[in-house]
Formats: sequence, structure tokens, C-alpha cells
Amino acid sequence: MLKPSDVIKLTKVKFSYASGAIFDDLSVGFPRGKVTAVMGGSGSGKTTILKLIGGQIKPNSGDVSYGGESINQFSYDQLFRFRRKLGMLFQFGALFTDLNVFDNVAFPLREQSSLPEVAIRDLVLLKLHTVGLRGASKLMPSELSGGMARRVALARAIALDPEVMLYDEPFTGLDPISTAITGDLIRRLNNALGITSIFVTHDIKASFKVADEVVLLSRGQVTARGTPQELIASQDPFVRQFVGGEVDGPVPFHVVSESIAKDLGIPVSHWLKK
Repeated sequence: MLKPSDVIKLTKVKFSYASGAIFDDLSVGFPRGKVTAVMGGSGSGKTTILKLIGGQIKPNSGDVSYGGESINQFSYDQLFRFRRKLGMLFQFGALFTDLNVFDNVAFPLREQSSLPEVAIRDLVLLKLHTVGLRGASKLMPSELSGGMARRVALARAIALDPEVMLYDEPFTGLDPISTAITGDLIRRLNNALGITSIFVTHDIKASFKVADEVVLLSRGQVTARGTPQELIASQDPFVRQFVGGEVDGPVPFHVVSESIAKDLGIPVSHWLKK
């Protein structure tokens, strides 16, 4: 499912871990300047897509590209330069526990730029103001709530003004208010900075409020792609089961194997034919 507007493309990607295949000829793209949610069941490969885009892992075959350039063909130096265009919000924030809020946000600026401290100070306070935490600059991570820590991590992620923002489960562990604040920040930052945002999540309600498009993964393939409204109206059995959180549907309750099928006298196709 590729479109001309896609700036990031995974084309006929195959990828496996030691435990088994994740993607088999996966083709999916992400449009420039939009917010795309990647959703699917546990183990469907959502976070693997972020790792492929970031160059942490390479596909067994196929291509991962940004703006027409193949990420999986980059040299070490090319990959390092490319990653300066990326911002990453890790699950649970991943703040440096021995640094205060100010120094956490200043870290990428000090590491990746030659700006004087006076300029870094202004930029850090600007980024913290953007996420509503300018007044928390002297606090330590241990003094922050979960939602505040996620916002500090977001300020750090946008410190270098990235072209692409990647979010790994940005709503996990947050209360409803913090979830709403985080979703609103993702939306407003994307609009204000004109960046391309991709986030993986299980949170249907939060993601449908934020995303321009939603990509649903299942069994190593894109099962559906469209706007939240299109997925809500979809009659596809998998989409209906996932969006509605239904027990019965194409996603089976049992882990399928030849041995259990033999024991029960039921063919494996019984679970897969739907």
C-alpha cells in the first residue's frame, strides 16, 4: 500500500527474528507532513517498522527509503547524518536519570551542535515552553509524573528540529488526561513544524483523535490503511474485530500449531480460513 505522497517507504520488505518471520513482502508508506498511526496486535511488527526506518535493523530483502534514498544501503556516516533528521520518543521517555530536565533536553544540542551555551539555554527553554514545562527545568526525572516525563522526552526529541518524528507507544501507562495532552502535543507539533510523524500504539481512542491515517498490521502484511473515519466504517472482519475490541473474528484465541490441531482432531485451517 504505497502512495505518491509517501516520503518514507517500505517496499517488498521481508524481515525475520530468530523466533520467526515478522514481515513477508510488506509494502507500506508514510506521507510527508501527516500523522500516521501504526496499529496491530502484539507481535505484529509495529516497533520493528520504527527500527527499520531508524536503521537499527536491516531487512532481509526489500528496501526502506526516505525521500528516495535507501536507508538500508547507507554507510555508517550516511546513517549518522540521516538520524539527525529523526526525533524519537521512546516508550516511557527514557530520560537520563542523573540529569535534570534542562540537561536532558540540552543533551542532543550539546552532542550534535557547536552552539554556545547561551543559545542552547534559549533553545531548551523554548522547547520546554512548547510542551508546557518551562517551569520544571530544574527538576530531576524522579520528581516528575509519568505524563511530565513523557513531555520532557518529547521536548528532547524535537530539540534538533527533526524532519521526522517516531513515537513508540506514546500513550502507554498514562492516565486519561496525560494521554489527551500527549496526543494534542503530537498533533500540534506536527502542524506547527510541518514534520512527518509516525507512532505505534494499541490505544484506539487516542490514536483516532490524532492520526490523519491509520495502518493496521496483521500476519506480516498491511490489512487496512485509511483515515480513522474510513476504518470505523469498514466492513472488513479484521478491522471490525480490532477497532471494536471483539473476541470473535479473524484473530484466533488459540495459538495455532500442527500438534494441537492433531490432538484436537481439527485442521489448522479451522483457525486460519476466516
